[in-house]
Amino acid sequence: MKSLEEFKGATKPVLGRLKKLGITNTFDLALHLPLRYVDETRITSIRDLRLGDHAQVEGVVIHAEAQYRPRKALVLQLEDASGLLHLRFLNFYPSQQAQFQPGVRLRVFGETRQGFFGMEMVHPQCRKVGEDEPLQQSLTPVYPTTAGMGQGSLRKLIHQAVLEVEPEDTLPSTLLERLHLPPFAEALQLLHHPTPEVPMSALEDREHPAWRRLAFDELLAQQLSMRKHYARRHEQEAPSLSTQNQLTAQLLASLPFQLTEAQKRVVAEISADLAQPHPMQRLLQGDVGSGKTVVAALAALQSIENGWQAALMAPTEILAEQHYQKLAAWLEPMGVQVVWLSGSQTKAARAPAMKACAEGTAQLAVGTHALFQEKVEFANLALAIVDEQHRFGVHQRLALRQKGGQPHQLMMSATPIPRTLSMSYYADLDVSVIDELPPGRTPIVTKLVADNRRDEVVMAVRNACMEGRQAYWVCPLIEESEALELQTAIDTHAMLSEALPELKVGLVHGRMKSAEKQAVMEAFSCNEIQLLVATTVIEVGVDVPNASLMIIEHAERFGLSQLHQLRGRVGRGAAKSVCILMYQKPLSQTARERLKIIYENSDGFEIARADLHLRGPGEFLGVRQSGVPMLKIADLERDADLLEAARAYADRLLAKCPEIAERHLQRWLGHAEEYVKV
Repeated sequence: MKSLEEFKGATKPVLGRLKKLGITNTFDLALHLPLRYVDETRITSIRDLRLGDHAQVEGVVIHAEAQYRPRKALVLQLEDASGLLHLRFLNFYPSQQAQFQPGVRLRVFGETRQGFFGMEMVHPQCRKVGEDEPLQQSLTPVYPTTAGMGQGSLRKLIHQAVLEVEPEDTLPSTLLERLHLPPFAEALQLLHHPTPEVPMSALEDREHPAWRRLAFDELLAQQLSMRKHYARRHEQEAPSLSTQNQLTAQLLASLPFQLTEAQKRVVAEISADLAQPHPMQRLLQGDVGSGKTVVAALAALQSIENGWQAALMAPTEILAEQHYQKLAAWLEPMGVQVVWLSGSQTKAARAPAMKACAEGTAQLAVGTHALFQEKVEFANLALAIVDEQHRFGVHQRLALRQKGGQPHQLMMSATPIPRTLSMSYYADLDVSVIDELPPGRTPIVTKLVADNRRDEVVMAVRNACMEGRQAYWVCPLIEESEALELQTAIDTHAMLSEALPELKVGLVHGRMKSAEKQAVMEAFSCNEIQLLVATTVIEVGVDVPNASLMIIEHAERFGLSQLHQLRGRVGRGAAKSVCILMYQKPLSQTARERLKIIYENSDGFEIARADLHLRGPGEFLGVRQSGVPMLKIADLERDADLLEAARAYADRLLAKCPEIAERHLQRWLGHAEEYVKV
């Protein structure tokens, strides 16, 4: 296969523009598929044009004039045997004016509109043609492009790339017949050059068998890559941590609550994995408040009772510190040494913790990304636990695992992952789900309130707090500026302190020192602070059962999973809990959809499914920092049936026809990164 550099017209600037489009090799270019198509295979008579039609017309210019009122425009009159059509160009050059002189025959394609003088097209595609110029034989593809890369040059390059792709199929005809899919070369050819009889809607909605064939191939390559990675991991060695039932039994006996059946099930799954001689890589999913921390503690204890170390990493200092406080309270009375490591610690405070990790006296280390800095060393790390794993880039997760050669890894997420996403991007992991909330949790009532009713909301806060309960007031997310977000929180705190003098109002935000944040959170936990004004630092991990009211300002600025996480900070006690989503009018269509979903649903998995539909998979995967290639052709919702088929077929192909699997992977991933990095 030729390299891109060998293509006619592939100059250095052109290669740079292709790179901007994510095209780095010939196969990428062949798979750069059209967004839509233009039908230039037929000519429509001017008299047959209808308003709103996209059509191709051929005629002779009978008049051309540059007009300067009401705005500068070049106006042409085009005539065929059936009538007259006006063409209007608002941005034009003198060379165009010279080109479109009366008597010139043009073939134009555009949308028909009603103009001042009758039917017109504004800025149609135009080209000079001879009297008997043949028509196009296939629909004209329109490709995604970038500045400086015209459709004409892109079409020529793609045509060269398609000729370079091996026509031989990597999949057996029996499978293709069963799935009603065409051969690969035929599918690729059809998508770049469809004939006029192919329904335009099936092409543009990506439901044509040719689209489905390429989507299936891509999904199959992803599944093969992940299953191979899964098999490779099972060939590696890791400490076999057998169930001792000493410290674990002691912890269970000391807890003031019983594990739910769902927690018992996932503890057994994790325990069985840890006893294996190869690295566990398990994803633990559980909705907000389902009790993942105690499951993590039991996993850590299984490592500790076998004489090994464990580490727990969380994305924010507040969450990491909450974990540290809870785990230290549970485990230190049993003689387990728990240390705390964070980026905000002074060198003097961090040194003893680092020394304890390196010498092995620290049995459990809890911290933020500071845990995977080069200077932090572990004597014998056997288990790495990563909370809210989607917030870490893949490289960061890998860095923690590399601290101990091949430790077992438990990833936890309170953002439930929709089934299709789990089946595709997490196909190399074993997945456990805590699908049951602990008893005593009260349902949360969600209310939508426009921000012009702010006074009523302040009154509701006063009433709740005067009855002995507590409330959160979450300030808006301001993506453009952290400083602006901070100022908003400070201003809101001042406003509420003035409006509610009878209440103690606290403030917590990301710029505060760790000790200050901890002091405020502790005062809130002890009910010394009744109302806590916060930025999104409280999104995960904060557990105050007496807090039963949450106000989220400018809720329309938040993502669905964030709103669900924030709402989960209340409803942790026996009191009826309410979450008020304040929004500012007018709402965009997307914001309206998001608020409707969160208002109507309390099930995290349903919210996650809707979130995936609205935002795509990137947000769930931590891919912005990771470099994991996203699916380019397949869509997890639209192609769910193909994903099921690819998943089932991948295992069979690897077991029975590894050479076909290898050939398929070579075609799809021969020049790219694997779908799995860790």
